[in-house]
Amino acid sequence: MAATASSESFESGPEFESGPEVRTEAGVLRGGREAGLAVFRGIPYAEPPVGPLRFAAPRPARGWDGVRPAVAYGPPPPQSGVLGASQDDAGDGWLTVNVWTPEPDPASGLPVMVWIPGGGYAMGDAALPEYDGAHLAGSGVVVVTLNYRLGVEGFARIDGAPANRGLLDQVAALRWVRDNIRAFGGDPDRVTVFGQSAGGGSVAALLAMPRAAGLFHRAVAQSVPGTFFSPELAADIAADIGAELGVRPTVPGLSAVTPARLLAAGDAIFAGTARRRERWGQITHRPIPFAPVVDGDVLPETPWRALAGGAARDVALLVGHTRDEHRLFSLIDGVLGQVTREQAETALRVLAPGADGAHRYREAFPAATDEELYELVNGDWLFRMPSLHLADAQLAGGGRAHLYELTWPAPGLGGVLGACHGLDVPLVFGNLGSGQTAALIGDPPSPEAEELSALVRGAWTAFAAHGDPGWPAYDTGHRLARLFDTPSTVAAYPEETSRLLWRDHAFPALPLLTR
Repeated sequence: MAATASSESFESGPEFESGPEVRTEAGVLRGGREAGLAVFRGIPYAEPPVGPLRFAAPRPARGWDGVRPAVAYGPPPPQSGVLGASQDDAGDGWLTVNVWTPEPDPASGLPVMVWIPGGGYAMGDAALPEYDGAHLAGSGVVVVTLNYRLGVEGFARIDGAPANRGLLDQVAALRWVRDNIRAFGGDPDRVTVFGQSAGGGSVAALLAMPRAAGLFHRAVAQSVPGTFFSPELAADIAADIGAELGVRPTVPGLSAVTPARLLAAGDAIFAGTARRRERWGQITHRPIPFAPVVDGDVLPETPWRALAGGAARDVALLVGHTRDEHRLFSLIDGVLGQVTREQAETALRVLAPGADGAHRYREAFPAATDEELYELVNGDWLFRMPSLHLADAQLAGGGRAHLYELTWPAPGLGGVLGACHGLDVPLVFGNLGSGQTAALIGDPPSPEAEELSALVRGAWTAFAAHGDPGWPAYDTGHRLARLFDTPSTVAAYPEETSRLLWRDHAFPALPLLTR
């Protein structure tokens, strides 16, 4: 899709004359060189979603005259401050991409990897040091990272606005990749999307979205959340947010509210979900106020149903999870090492599948402590079984999948977190000492961590290049998976007990229980 008419003009000063240049459909960009790579940051792929464009589908970025500097990240989208996410006033150009490339030569034809950050669909910023693409790009791929609208701006069900605006942003970014990545040395016919947590859920959603068909050819879904909302549930959450603000959850009503006030209202709902348990059910146990909405249009059905129906049979899938998915959240919630029998029983009653799920869990894991059962059922419900079921659905639909589990325990923080949620991110990117991941990996990282990261990184880039990460494809007979550890092995999927407990669960769109 071509950009609209030029409305900006840039002039280059002498301090900005030596960087690599690339001509995109919107205009010329000048980036920088780092560690032998050409790096371009803060490239707009869509117009700022403010003013008349707020809560609208993304519109392609306008063109510009002259040479546009592309050496600084764009500002993060407005996002929840529940976990201390920082906000700044750097502007409203949130919808940007960043590119690392070995050589911005259209003849290079390198595989392309497009990263979708996670953060519960409420937080996320491609500028985090954990997501620096240099190590991956140094393996011979073009790496793209992106920002998309979050929270109310991106995922709330708003009357008069398209659903899943954050997902539509991702589609717009992938269209930008299709139309421009050749100039950066990438092959638009070898695009892999990859993401973790909400980013993995976004990848799963993109596999099910007709608007995304043909924009990517391989997909890596890390720790896929099983939370997708029905329109009724999403609308009820939006109504509570509107009530918090004293407005109706419509485009006119919410457009008069600043992003900061919207964030505060969303955070208030986030903090008070337990009071809404009778209406919202499972998402109040692990507070999740935002998720993709199965609206019948942007997202016609859940990823599991779509893939089982063959929606992504032509897209190679790499999917998996960590062993101890919930332990990090136990630490954040202040219950690590202190889970009571009552808390375990509540989690089993609310989250385990089937009317007798709690009993079946205790019967299936007879030696497990209350804390172990608490972590198992939380991890299975939120990440482990949704990820496994995505592989099963891909096979049912005639496609191909490779399965993995990260079993290597994080050595940082005294080793209490095990193979926790998010541990795979620094291993994939190779940024072992950057940002918050340094605490998990240990500072300095051990030779074993460096070796494991190189193995994971090599598997991801090989999959992007050839569709083969280096171990046999998953099938329902042998159920082979790569177990990433020191040493790593290929073996039967180790969570067989949980698989049997969840094998008949469909992960439907979560309903509104009562009005």
